[in-house]
Amino acid sequence: MSITKEELVVKRNISGKKVFWLFILTNLVYAFMLMVTIPNTMAFSNGMKLLDMMPTGYDFNYVNKLFSDLGDNGRETYLTSQIPVDMVYPLLFGVSYCLLMAYLLKKINKLKPFFYYLCLLPIIAGIADYIENMGIITMLKTYPDITETTVTTTNMFSVIKSISTSVFFFALIVILILVGISFFKKSIITT
Repeated sequence: MSITKEELVVKRNISGKKVFWLFILTNLVYAFMLMVTIPNTMAFSNGMKLLDMMPTGYDFNYVNKLFSDLGDNGRETYLTSQIPVDMVYPLLFGVSYCLLMAYLLKKINKLKPFFYYLCLLPIIAGIADYIENMGIITMLKTYPDITETTVTTTNMFSVIKSISTSVFFFALIVILILVGISFFKKSIITT
């Protein structure tokens, strides 16, 4: 079976140092969102969760209530504080977690076509996150004239992001366990 260009790019970039530093950068950006931009935006929301933080989705009524509760200042904060950081994060998430999965699969000699698809899950999540963000931007800019179609489409990509992220982290835990078992077996053999 031949190697695709994407597989070649991944295989070229799975050095431990590169994966480590991308992982650190990605999680620093994520921590910044969790500790700064999301709380700053939610300060206006009367306890309602932001659309980015609703893994099971939302509907038209929820979006209208959230945007109403946010008020002008909250919607502006969402648009100019949270969304810009969340336009950086999906790329970092997609690349770093794709390479992390590839690195771990390589450690257990499973970086093969079937398992390679696990590396694509964070990329799918990142793309869905970008489309979700575009929908949120559209709704924030057009509020109160948001449409049911925009909400439904944005919600669909929020759920796709959530599902692909959840499946990825489940797979990552399984692969980490396999890496641990492999390491344990090698250490027993060498002693």
